Amino acid sequence: MNLQDKVAIVTGPAKGMGTDITLTLARAGADLVLAGRDMAAIAPVKEQVAALGRRVIAVACDVTREEDVAVLAKEALMHFGRIDILVNCAGGTGTIEKPGHENTVEEFEQILDLNMKGCWLTMRAVLPTMIAQRYGKIVNVGGTFGMRGRSGRMAYSASKWGLRGITKSTAIEVGTHNINVNFVAPGMVEGERFNTKVMPEKAKKLGLSLEDARKTFEAEYALRRISTGQDIANAVLFLASDMSRQITGVDLPVDGGWAAL
Repeated sequence: MNLQDKVAIVTGPAKGMGTDITLTLARAGADLVLAGRDMAAIAPVKEQVAALGRRVIAVACDVTREEDVAVLAKEALMHFGRIDILVNCAGGTGTIEKPGHENTVEEFEQILDLNMKGCWLTMRAVLPTMIAQRYGKIVNVGGTFGMRGRSGRMAYSASKWGLRGITKSTAIEVGTHNINVNFVAPGMVEGERFNTKVMPEKAKKLGLSLEDARKTFEAEYALRRISTGQDIANAVLFLASDMSRQITGVDLPVDGGWAAL
């Protein structure tokens, strides 16, 4: 899965699985455009990419802002002359363990804006270039709650379900231009978000210790383990490479067997 001489944009490259995805693409040979709001968090990731011998730039970008995304695409083309890969990893969790009818309008709109509109804007910005060069790989990082409904996560589930529709429709529209568009669906993923937000909320709701809350998550998976960021990065690398040349519009769960149960 060689990405030598390929240029990849990664949104949300510096937190959680985003770092694993970024470094995995770099190790495979890709030059990187790192896009996000927290430039201080991106800086050390940028250094790691450069240490691997890859060309890399960082661009301040709020993916929900059309003007920011336009600048992102312009900067990528100005520095590298092409855009081969887009990985949409930037996203949010929304409210946790909160019934949908208790969400505020603001809570609902915020997560749809980030998880759906943000991905659509970045795709819209890079597709003219990909169409012109007759080559492109887009990987949208969604979630398995967008494949099965989940109590207490209605807004998040809706946003990721909607992202699947964006992915599949776009895959049909741009397939004739030799562009693959796919959807990777992580389950729970080891990391700060899982350990400091998701698990504590579950523990609080059920009156459990953190250790027992973790066991409730593990028990839901056929493989009885939580995914790592590297598990997700491996799937993204496959779909960003030419090994997946005949795969488009698919949902690829990386969840230890939750979506299949």
